[in-house]
Amino acid sequence: MLLAINPDNPQTRLLQQVVAKLKNGAVICYPTDTGYGIGCDIFNAKAVKRVMQIKQRPQNKPFSFVCSDLTHISVYAHVSNTAYRLLKKCLPGPYTFVLPGSKLVPKLMLTRQKTVGIRVPDNSICRMLIEELGNPLVNTSLPAPAAQTDPSLAHDALGTLVDVVIDGGLTYAEPSSLVDLTDEAPEIIRIGKGDVSLFR
Repeated sequence: MLLAINPDNPQTRLLQQVVAKLKNGAVICYPTDTGYGIGCDIFNAKAVKRVMQIKQRPQNKPFSFVCSDLTHISVYAHVSNTAYRLLKKCLPGPYTFVLPGSKLVPKLMLTRQKTVGIRVPDNSICRMLIEELGNPLVNTSLPAPAAQTDPSLAHDALGTLVDVVIDGGLTYAEPSSLVDLTDEAPEIIRIGKGDVSLFR
């Protein structure tokens, strides 16, 4: 199912349709500020396992997930004062932050070190979808790199692997910058989209 949603002014009615499916365990393809990603409700273990199968990813390598804002992050991760200041400066934006996970995070989403990768993308559809759902969404890139920019290509590439592909227009696909904030000094793990000079 390919569902067109206005990227500048997402229609609540359409977002609610997608949320109803997510609550029933749907896996969706949705736009972020770093291209189209695949995801589901982080609290639906069956759906998370489906995403793992699509990506052929082992269970011991958890996915990052997306939150709607900084307040939402603080529910699922322990955010130090230093980390909070940095997050405030650059979110929403094309960054993934490694933080210590809170007790609310399902085991499937935690690394052995009990850390999580969290994003708040600069994309209205994505953030409003999370607000409507009330939970974070799993976030991982599409297995077909060419389809990460174009929802109709994503729809063709994924076929019946996902339940809904949201068409939020074309995006520019580039991985997010990955920054570890588990210690006082930030550590840049991957330089991607987004200015990393803030963390040096």
